[in-house]
Amino acid sequence: MKLDILTPERKIYEGDVYGILVPGVQGYFELLDNHAPIVAALGNGNMKVLKDKNNNVEEYRINGGFIEMSNNKTVVLVESAEILK
Repeated sequence: MKLDILTPERKIYEGDVYGILVPGVQGYFELLDNHAPIVAALGNGNMKVLKDKNNNVEEYRINGGFIEMSNNKTVVLVESAEILK
C-alpha cells in the first residue's frame, strides 16, 4: 500500500509499505495491504511502519493526529513525529 506521513511542518515519509501499526485513542491497531477504508483518531505513542514482510521496520514517536485509508492508500496526519529507528 502507499503511505504518506505528514506533520504541519513537512512530509515525514512517502512510499510503499506492507502495513502500519498505530496508537489509536482506544489502543493500538494495525492496517495491512488492502485493508477496508477507515478514518480514525490517533493518540500518543509509537507508530511502526512495516516496510516489508521480512521485519524491515521504521519506528516513530507520534503525538496525536488522524489516519485515513482508502483504495490502498494511507495518510497519517500527526502533530509531531520523531524517528526512533
